[in-house]
Amino acid sequence: MQSLFTVDVDLLRKLLPVLIPFIILQYGLMIAALVHILRSDTYKVGNRLLWVLTVLLVNIIGPVLYFVIGRGEKRSDDNEPNS
Repeated sequence: MQSLFTVDVDLLRKLLPVLIPFIILQYGLMIAALVHILRSDTYKVGNRLLWVLTVLLVNIIGPVLYFVIGRGEKRSDDNEPNS
């Protein structure tokens, strides 16, 4: 009797070249979004905890959502030199 979790190694070898770019994209977006979330104080929607959980748990869609709708604008006084 075959196990329910038997891995077809030949299928995995065929799919691996296609999966590797998606895996790299996933982790790259996740790291970039987490760095931005942890460095930022303002968000258009939600708070820091919401965005960290979204980025970590919702795979590729989470970081994209953060960069599209969650990332806050820089305040204008951040770029001005101190008087």
